[in-house]
Amino acid sequence: MRKRILLTALLSATVLVAACATMTEDKSMSFFITSVGTGKGGDLGGLAGADAHCQKLAAAAGAGNKTWHAYLSTENPPVNARDRIGKGPWYNAKGVMIASSLDELHGTNKLTKETNINEKGGVVNGSGDTPNTHDIMTGSTPDGRVVAGATCNDWTASSGSSAMVGHHDRNGTNPDPVANVSWNSSHKTPGCDTASLARVGGAGLFYCFAVK
Repeated sequence: MRKRILLTALLSATVLVAACATMTEDKSMSFFITSVGTGKGGDLGGLAGADAHCQKLAAAAGAGNKTWHAYLSTENPPVNARDRIGKGPWYNAKGVMIASSLDELHGTNKLTKETNINEKGGVVNGSGDTPNTHDIMTGSTPDGRVVAGATCNDWTASSGSSAMVGHHDRNGTNPDPVANVSWNSSHKTPGCDTASLARVGGAGLFYCFAVK
């Protein structure tokens, strides 16, 4: 009888702890697509400039109390996007979890056109919309590592070079069915200037994640 009471008490305590953890979990925005680019195509002012842009947009949306980093990879120095965004979980502006961890983010995540939204909670134009702005700059492979020659000269070039982009809406015209639905690594752009990005469905947008 005593053992049964102790076991019941232990189970009750476990449930209570789990419930408290759920109640205190921060579901405020910790991920978004930039609603606007910097206006210079792939020239974001390097990683520092991109991070500052994320921070500025987040602050305007009431989330400036967090530290924000752009999901971008660089070659020199070598930086992988996956290594600069924390460990998750991440929630969009509407409180929907898009991934609980780095493994989920780069695996079977919850990113769709409806959840892959900007800091204002707005849906970003995708394939079939006018204009189509579903190309999101990353410079990264599907697992979040740098792609050589596809970072707009480490995000300092607004002409020449190229950027690896993903399709935020998981849709497009890429003949490769796997790459076509990739949120972070679908295809390279023909250039880094605004016109070249727009020609293939981009507007110089990128992903921002709250590190903490």
